[in-house]
Amino acid sequence: MKILVVGLGLIGGSLCKALKKYTYHTVAGCDINHDIENAALRDVALDEVFDGSYEGYDLIIISLFPEGTERFFAENASKISKNTLITDVCGIKGEFSQRMKAIASANGLRYTGIHPMAGKEFGGYYNSTADLFVKANFIIAPFEDSEQSDVDMLSGLAKEIGAGKIVVTSPENHDKMIAYTSQLAHIVSSAYVKSPELGLECGFSGGSFQDMTRIATMNEKMWTDLFMQNREHLQYELDTLIENLTKYSDALKKGDSEKMRALIAEGRELKEENLRHRVGQPN
Repeated sequence: MKILVVGLGLIGGSLCKALKKYTYHTVAGCDINHDIENAALRDVALDEVFDGSYEGYDLIIISLFPEGTERFFAENASKISKNTLITDVCGIKGEFSQRMKAIASANGLRYTGIHPMAGKEFGGYYNSTADLFVKANFIIAPFEDSEQSDVDMLSGLAKEIGAGKIVVTSPENHDKMIAYTSQLAHIVSSAYVKSPELGLECGFSGGSFQDMTRIATMNEKMWTDLFMQNREHLQYELDTLIENLTKYSDALKKGDSEKMRALIAEGRELKEENLRHRVGQPN
């Protein structure tokens, strides 16, 4: 296929590198920063820099923040060949995907969103890597009337770049689950580092501290956009977490060792069951 990747940040840059390393597809790319485009050419992450014409592409992957993705598509949809599949890598689907689909339909195009569950503490092209998606979960979020051939194309591409478990789900269910598995964790990490002890942790921290704080370096512009576009689901998960944290807090305040032991045991049992369930799931 001939593929255009719009936006050469961490995900877009990694997609280009992965496509060049693991597939025989022709890859073009563009970025608002032309130095990044030149760097991608030097790295052989691209076959060519986008020349301004949207003709002849089988797939266009928009790898921008949600707001930028929607704006880019709205401004350029009329210029894209009618046989091109459009996708995006945003961590939000739901109503966002509905708006993307409306733009696609108005211009005789096809759209199906994806969400590679991969990332790093720091973004940008210079942190991108060809192996970012190896063994990573990969979500495809079609609509009920999406063409199966489009889902198959995206699934095949995910397999080619090394993805692990590929999940096909609705845009709405994507947002419900991502609120719990991703967005809530980012809020917790951001809140966790606001302790006055943060500057004194050196020499006292281990893996648990690193795990809890790793994603606090998230980009505030992108993640605010993601949180606000999914605020109903995210608010539910945050309220649930606060309710559960309050139980631990109450046990501490009351010096109730039995209650604390029961709360910890409950969490352990739930996680052990989750791990057993994972083992039984196909890749």
